[in-house]
Amino acid sequence: MHDTTDPVANLQALVACPSLTPAEGGALALLESMLVPLGFSVERPVFATEGTPDVENLYARHGRNGPNLMYAGHTDVVPPGRETAWTHPPFAGTVANGELFGRGAVDMKGSIACFVSALARLEAEGRLERGSVSLVITGDEEGPSINGTSRLLEWATDRGERFDAALVGEPSNRETLGDMIKIGRRGSISGRVTVEGVQGHVAYPHLADNPIPGLLALLSGLIATPLDEGTDSFPASNLEVTTIDVGNPSTNVIPASVSAGFNIRFCDVWDGETIATEIERRLAAAAEGITGRGERGALSYRLDWVGRISPVFLTRDDRLVETLAGAVERTLERTPELSTTGGTSDARFIKDYCPVVEFGLVGQTMHKVDERVPLSDLEALTRVYMDFIVHWFA
Repeated sequence: MHDTTDPVANLQALVACPSLTPAEGGALALLESMLVPLGFSVERPVFATEGTPDVENLYARHGRNGPNLMYAGHTDVVPPGRETAWTHPPFAGTVANGELFGRGAVDMKGSIACFVSALARLEAEGRLERGSVSLVITGDEEGPSINGTSRLLEWATDRGERFDAALVGEPSNRETLGDMIKIGRRGSISGRVTVEGVQGHVAYPHLADNPIPGLLALLSGLIATPLDEGTDSFPASNLEVTTIDVGNPSTNVIPASVSAGFNIRFCDVWDGETIATEIERRLAAAAEGITGRGERGALSYRLDWVGRISPVFLTRDDRLVETLAGAVERTLERTPELSTTGGTSDARFIKDYCPVVEFGLVGQTMHKVDERVPLSDLEALTRVYMDFIVHWFA
């Protein structure tokens, strides 16, 4: 085993594990081998749900006394894409020009490597004796997110585990390490609108019913007016049409049906129920007066909500936020912005158990070809985590 106080060595070892979601790929086994010598008890439960892949997860705890500080993250990664496009192999962990290349280097094996290094250094110095530290690590964040963090937290709670605060190591920084801490996230909801028509020859439109104009009118009704202007804590909500699907390869055939998918990132003006009601209202209003062949009145359409709703949340725990911000300021001499921008993360599950904040690496290369992280950022993030752990327990 390599020296776990070194975040570069930790990350190289983790990147070498091809843990393409939802495969464990050896990453959780490697993490267990790093944590056990530090005095952690480790369990790796596997959860299954019909229709989704089985997922192996990891729960580790150091100490049995409170308070209990949680670190949460994921070892699963997205596919590398065309590997020949990479400057260095995506699972080699190559160091070149002061940077470490590899899939997951930023999102988010790099953060895990740094947190383990912080723990290893504190343990070596005898400074990991107050309270408890727990790691909640999933292999399902980049996938359906069904058999991962949410199930792992339920499992741990059923066993009597309780958490006082949580740090998620997602890449939270935009341009420079220390420029942003996530203290909340907008909600997310996805839907699909379908309009049925009558297939026919384009030269005989009176014998057919083209569903595309009706769908375009419905989509115009959805996006014509902004959902809101945002609030003091959150940017404005946005609705984005993500796909329009006709499935018609012919230029001389009027299609039988058409559908469009959309996603909304909503601020705290809304919750899941009220944003869904607003979308239903907008569609109904847009459908009025649109007639299909042989029909009178409103256009007929179908709205299906896809997946589960991610709720909006804001962390108001001043001690947690101020301790992390203080660690950034003391270590990096930079005052981080407290932000709720960006997409969703597993913090949406954790917020039901304890206050949660997010702080990790700079996210500019995540999910890209040549994903990479400066070695200096790995050392700096390790020192931020050390400072945060010590001051939070103090």
